[in-house]
Amino acid sequence: MPGMIAARSVLFNLAFYLNLIARMIVLSPYYFLAPRRKAWSVPKNWVRSNHWLMESLVGTTFEIEGLENIPAGGFILAPKHQSFWDAYALLPWIPDAVYILKRELMWIPLFGWYIAKMRMIPVNRGARGRVMAQVMERTRAEMAKGRQLIIYPEGTRRSAGAPPDYKYGIARIYANVGVPVVPVVMHPGLFWPRRKFLRYPGHFKVKVLPPIAPGLDPDTFLETLIAQMEEESDRLLVETIEANPHVPLPPTARIRYAQLRAAQPASGQIPAPTPTR
Repeated sequence: MPGMIAARSVLFNLAFYLNLIARMIVLSPYYFLAPRRKAWSVPKNWVRSNHWLMESLVGTTFEIEGLENIPAGGFILAPKHQSFWDAYALLPWIPDAVYILKRELMWIPLFGWYIAKMRMIPVNRGARGRVMAQVMERTRAEMAKGRQLIIYPEGTRRSAGAPPDYKYGIARIYANVGVPVVPVVMHPGLFWPRRKFLRYPGHFKVKVLPPIAPGLDPDTFLETLIAQMEEESDRLLVETIEANPHVPLPPTARIRYAQLRAAQPASGQIPAPTPTR
């Protein structure tokens, strides 16, 4: 079994990058000549093909619950971030996504041109003051056009079950742009672990939670976001682990799962993790 998983992982990784390169070469003329909104069909179809590759070559499937919670127009999508998978996986369900991303990505030949076409927002992560004010101004301008900002509240990829580490940046953006925030929880990191080439078969859920309306003060908003996401994330972690007992767990998931199962018989409720900022 481990040998089969390794072989399928190698095959998937090879197919994944060949699929990316081939599509960028073949479809670039259409992508760069088409109007921006129509050009979205290229990356969105690439995402769908990756979902097919993951199911066909690895045996990993997923389902999305709560799509009815996605509002029309502009909003902030705030997903859990565990894997490269969740960096692209939801694009087919987002009409006109925009990311705030590190400026170095814009310097990559062809790939940088692709993201420039979609008017992504580059940022120098070490910058402060006026530069960050310009980024916020650009973000407001894009959101005013009805776009959907995808931002990961914890900033970087975290292992499944890791203690929450939400950054205050999302609260600042929420206060400045005046649109709903849609939390999303999932545990793809159990099947596509960060910094590893192995891909594991199984099935997991992506849960889109009800939007948090604009208008809260930033601190209240962040507390609400953390409470809602962590409660549902813990519930989904238990469900995902128990539905996929064959998947090897990272230490963070193993520890958190043990805490949750130990707490449930006594109180019927899961313990709330202590967030850090």
